[in-house]
Amino acid sequence: MKDLNEPQALLQIKALEKKFDLDKGWLETIKFKKGRLTQERRAVHAVNNVSLDVHRGEAVCVVGESGCGKSTVARLVAGLLSPTKGEIYYDGRRIDDLSRHNMRPLRKKIQMIFQNPYASLNPRMTILQALEEPVRHHNPEFSDSAVRDRVGEVMRSVGVDPAWAKRYPHEFSGGQRQRIAIARALTVDPEFIVADEPISALDVSIQAQVLNLMLEAKESRGLTYLFITHDLSVVEHFGTRVVVLYLGSICEVADTRTLFSNPKHPYTKALLSAVPQLKDDRPNHIRLKGEIPTPINLPQGCPFKSRCAFANKRCDEEKPKAIQQPDGSLVACHAVEEDRMTPQA
Repeated sequence: MKDLNEPQALLQIKALEKKFDLDKGWLETIKFKKGRLTQERRAVHAVNNVSLDVHRGEAVCVVGESGCGKSTVARLVAGLLSPTKGEIYYDGRRIDDLSRHNMRPLRKKIQMIFQNPYASLNPRMTILQALEEPVRHHNPEFSDSAVRDRVGEVMRSVGVDPAWAKRYPHEFSGGQRQRIAIARALTVDPEFIVADEPISALDVSIQAQVLNLMLEAKESRGLTYLFITHDLSVVEHFGTRVVVLYLGSICEVADTRTLFSNPKHPYTKALLSAVPQLKDDRPNHIRLKGEIPTPINLPQGCPFKSRCAFANKRCDEEKPKAIQQPDGSLVACHAVEEDRMTPQA
């Protein structure tokens, strides 16, 4: 039961779904099956009935295998994609149905950092032009000197030398480019950052620097993050809460400490068992067997059933709902609900 005294979430995602049609024209929907022509529309079910609240000051990490729908969720929240079903609210206002014009004031509040720093910066623009552009766009009342002051302050805050301003993106390393991309997001003084695997394209030696930079920005600017990643070691360092996705559906939601100390969903347990631990002389990896279902034809029932050691007939027929556990985490698993999880051999 929801606490009436709990503050309203900054971001609310309600029963979100996103499908990508594979058949673009009418002719592509015509199939020849069992000696007769039939019409069949195919679609990739990228996000399936995802509901999530993100409160101010949180760093909510969304994790899962490649293709599980993490980046699609990020793009839906940032307004780069429109949902097939469901609703998205920001600070109490519905935003998924806004026109581009009505969405414009929210662009200052919600910014996105992309995965690839080599592709997210315009190669024909100097760093100064790339950083000044969003400031001028969202603050037309700013004078030239005010724009330069804002850009210079943000550059220094993320460790980018203002002397680099006249140079082009190709003159920088990946880590430097990602710092510049972070600076570009911060120039408009946002409240909410959607970060889509912002360190996965960087060398390991640079990843910690960029993560620490993002944490410093969170504390100094009061930022809230929706952080997309597949690296669980990053989650443990960065996240306040974790959302585990599998085939576009939520398996488990828990605060970071609870998830790492007491994972409950079989998929979460398997993910965490794959994280290398120096203290483990005999690591107890959980090896998942079975086929991964295609997101084009999702199975009835639990999407994880084909790889789960605890699946039964109910898992074949009924999709599990997220149920709150005594420690506050949410778990969508019939085996957890029925308390029939046993240690794997």
